[in-house]
Amino acid sequence: MKKVLRKIHSIFIKIALFPSTYGRSFPRPAASEVLTCHLLQRKLPPWTSFCVRYSTVHNDQFGLSNFNWRVEGSNYQILRTGCFPFVKYHCTKAPAQNLDFEDKFFTLLKLINLGIPCLAYGIGCWMVVGASETVQTSVGPVTVYFAYKEEEGAQY
Repeated sequence: MKKVLRKIHSIFIKIALFPSTYGRSFPRPAASEVLTCHLLQRKLPPWTSFCVRYSTVHNDQFGLSNFNWRVEGSNYQILRTGCFPFVKYHCTKAPAQNLDFEDKFFTLLKLINLGIPCLAYGIGCWMVVGASETVQTSVGPVTVYFAYKEEEGAQY
C-alpha cells in the first residue's frame, strides 16, 4: 500500500512541479540530509520549525509523519508533513519514544482528508515565510524557510 501511495504522490509532485523542474539535471539532496545538516548547522537547537521546497530535495522520508531522528547523540521528535510546495518539519529535542501510533494516526488523517489540509497548509506557509537560511549539504546549498527568524538557542 505504501509503495502505491508513494508512486501516486511522486506522479502528483512531478505534474505539479513540471514547469519548474523540467530539464533540471542537478542532484538533489535527500530531505533527511537537509534535516540533519540543518540541525547540525544550528548547533543542535532545543527546537526548530522550517520548510524546504519539494523541488530542491529527494523525498526519502515519504510516509513518515511523527518519528525520532538521531543526530550526533541527540534525539529529536520530528513532526513532518507535506504542505505543497513545501515539506514542513517541526523538530523538538526530546528523549526517544515509541511514536508508531502517532505516526500511523497522522498518516491516516492525511489519507482520509486526501491531503487537502496539507495543500492549504502549504499555501499558508507560502504566505507567511518571513526568513530563510541556506543549509550546506553534500550536493550543495539548499534554502530552508521559516515563518519568522528563529533566535539561536531559544527554548520556544
